Amino acid sequence: MTHRGLRERKKRQTRLALLDAALDLFLAQGYGNTTVDQIAAAVDVSPRTFFRYFASKEDVLLHPMEEGGHVLTTALAARPADEPPFVAIAHAYRAMLRYLERETPNENDRFLRTHRVLNGDPALMAVTFTRVTALEDRCAAVLAQRMGVTPDDRRPRLVVALMGAAARVGFMCPHNASTDTGAIIERAEKTIALAEQVLRPDWD
Repeated sequence: MTHRGLRERKKRQTRLALLDAALDLFLAQGYGNTTVDQIAAAVDVSPRTFFRYFASKEDVLLHPMEEGGHVLTTALAARPADEPPFVAIAHAYRAMLRYLERETPNENDRFLRTHRVLNGDPALMAVTFTRVTALEDRCAAVLAQRMGVTPDDRRPRLVVALMGAAARVGFMCPHNASTDTGAIIERAEKTIALAEQVLRPDWD
């Protein structure tokens, strides 16, 4: 393994160690009561080192969401050019769910712990909403380009909003219904399929 490869592996290990320590502290004492200094101390690094990997403790918590969002937007951009927008976004969400399903047991555990932290603190819903809105804006921009319309066209935003709402219902409803990643993913897939049944695939 090259020196560069070893360095990248060490950076990834440190990033995941900070993420795991943060989730442990969030669950043990609450998100609001946890500081960056505590997270850094749990991994035996300095706060300065922490900020080389994450801009804030909010970024630590939502790191799995950002990873999934990258998979979603990449999958959406790769869909066939002649595919209807609603069909394309539905398949992109399925690609994200498959990504979550393929991940290692450690990644699944991180997903579940992140889910528990977010569900356990109503104040975090605003934080999550802001990130989800930013992700939907990115998806809408991809769809607008695919459709050959301007970014302020309402159609791509409506397509993304409809599928995003379906995905959120799948992930969150019923509230705290399962602590099993597979069950959560299955519920999200079924809700996406239900959205496809409710709306004609070519409506857009």
